[in-house]
Amino acid sequence: MASRRTLKAAAAIKEVVAMSLLSDLKDPRVSQATITSVEVAQDMRSAKVFFTVLGNDPVKEKLALSGLRSAAGYLQQKCARRIETRYTPKLLFEVDEGTKNLALVTEILERERRESAMGAGPAGTDSDVSEPDIRSV
Repeated sequence: MASRRTLKAAAAIKEVVAMSLLSDLKDPRVSQATITSVEVAQDMRSAKVFFTVLGNDPVKEKLALSGLRSAAGYLQQKCARRIETRYTPKLLFEVDEGTKNLALVTEILERERRESAMGAGPAGTDSDVSEPDIRSV
């Protein structure tokens, strides 16, 4: 479990990096990147910064990743001014797979909902499919 100190550092890093993306960085590769979360290591020497790109385009994700990695030193310097610790966490950028998975699950559930609405019909034709008897298992 993360300590209060690492949670506060993660929130501060997220705020600094997100605001820098909006106002300071002029790199077009990171213009559509959004910071989703930050995980700070217990020893405060590294922090994983997770991001997504609008549209989930793999090419844009790779470009944004290279843009963020090239700006990592600048962003670490901005974080060092905000967080007063012995070590400034090294920023490691990763694409947030959780939002991709969420979009995929939502799409699958929507497709299943549409298919079940089409197949149900007015008379309830799905009722002839019998449920397995769990007592016999």
